[in-house]
Amino acid sequence: MRVGLVVNPVAGVGGRVGLKGSDGAEVQERAFALGAVPRAAERATLALAELRARRPDSVVLTVAGAMGEEAARAAGFAPEVVFAPGEPTSAADTVAAARALAPQVDLLLFAGGDGTARDVLEAVGESVPVLGIPTGVKMHSAVFAVNPRAAGEVAATFSRLREAEVVDRVDGSPQLFGYLRVPDVPARVQQRKTGSSSVTPDAVSGIAAELRSFLAPGELLVLGPGTTTRAVAAVWGVDVPVLGVNVVEGSTLVAADAGADQLLELVSGAPASIALTPIGGQGFLLGRGNQQLAPEVLRAVGLDRLHVVATEAKVAALGGRPLLVDTGDDALDRAFPRYVRVVVGWRRTILYPLNERQS
Repeated sequence: MRVGLVVNPVAGVGGRVGLKGSDGAEVQERAFALGAVPRAAERATLALAELRARRPDSVVLTVAGAMGEEAARAAGFAPEVVFAPGEPTSAADTVAAARALAPQVDLLLFAGGDGTARDVLEAVGESVPVLGIPTGVKMHSAVFAVNPRAAGEVAATFSRLREAEVVDRVDGSPQLFGYLRVPDVPARVQQRKTGSSSVTPDAVSGIAAELRSFLAPGELLVLGPGTTTRAVAAVWGVDVPVLGVNVVEGSTLVAADAGADQLLELVSGAPASIALTPIGGQGFLLGRGNQQLAPEVLRAVGLDRLHVVATEAKVAALGGRPLLVDTGDDALDRAFPRYVRVVVGWRRTILYPLNERQS
């Protein structure tokens, strides 16, 4: 089996520091100034290590240096380098590399987010099967494995293909750019994020009241992104950004669009809880658009202080598919319970499955 690999070395650098994306040199420079550390190569290595464990006879073709070669060698492969990028690397290098690899491989793996998926779409269209190793911030597209190890598993075992949407946010709104052919493995390849419907404070007033009953006086509440959590905050008279991770205390906004370092400082100095709502259609609680909730933040708060909130309609739209976590820390992912309580109204919770062992 011949597998191609393209890594976007800076994919995801804006997530942990709260920049909501990583596209563009200006955003990347700001992310690094805030202390961001690239993790795309690390996650690509995890995917290839899983592939090598399952299909040790696989041949990896890739791009020189940080765009693939380094990750492939770290996973134990002796890759064939077929393209040399410029310095610094750019989206144009991703397009050129994918075009060079496509005619030579059975499957093209790429490590990145929605912006990288768009580059791959431009390069190869539906000419070759592809699969994304999730390393970006948003990853609304349905072309990514649910986590890096799942990408390696799918690459080693898939037999069928399906068309999957490439979606990216443009001027704040999701836009469909086209389709790629990906392995048809529903349990290991994520769904497309569904559009967010308007959620009013009235629709979540019961959820807000139930959530408030869990909190002690003076306890901080870290609110993950989403229209549901924003509407909950509005019930309490707090206006929060819909895409950021925010911290409230009672009816006071303590921090808006907080990054991981600020969150860790806040929750280490006071009692705190976290409230999350799953991404519509995908079911992700962690690892998509909320990388600010880094493993050390989650450990500082404690998984027993993590509350899941959702409208009954959002839960029903998952069609029974489990909720997902991809924190980037295998030990932490395995520490999650098999079922979580989802607050859907006042004195109304449901027990819902959580696929914490996705690899």
